[in-house]
Amino acid sequence: MAETWLASDVERLIDSLGQLPEPVVKPAFIVVSGLPGTGKSYFCGKLAERLHFVILESDVLRRALFPSPRYGPTESRRLFQAIHLLIEGLLKRGMSLILDATNLSERYREHLYSIADHLDVRLILVKVEAPPDVVRGRLKVRQEDPQRKSDADWGVYQKMRSSVEKIWRNHYVVDTSWDITPVLDKIVRAVRR
Repeated sequence: MAETWLASDVERLIDSLGQLPEPVVKPAFIVVSGLPGTGKSYFCGKLAERLHFVILESDVLRRALFPSPRYGPTESRRLFQAIHLLIEGLLKRGMSLILDATNLSERYREHLYSIADHLDVRLILVKVEAPPDVVRGRLKVRQEDPQRKSDADWGVYQKMRSSVEKIWRNHYVVDTSWDITPVLDKIVRAVRR
């Protein structure tokens, strides 16, 4: 029974992605981590302009499955089970991906590492950060935007801040309150190596 809804969820997520790029022989998988308002989606968008990867934005995918999201543990578990299967399926088809999600827990990131290791795809990890005062300003502006993709506000940021865990694998760190070009350049070079 659970497999039925999971397959259906994955199909809904695939349908929400629109036109996919041409497959490549050796896809790469970029996992972006960071608190709400740190600039993950902005960074992922700039990266995708240069690499033409598929961006899997957890906030957008959540709304594809749950038009009125509640952000509870059951909903999140169901969403990320579907996202993990989606990632695996797209990588097997030769699609290079960027996962744009908070990814704050090493325990949850381990599953992503496992997918990349199992499929032997290049895994690139990026931690996105910004000073709290910058984040607070961004979240305030975002809350006033009717087209916003995320419902996270300053209270959510503060609550999640205590759950950030160290990334134990090699990773890039980018502060989006500064020029992000040097980190973009490094990641593009790493992908093309």
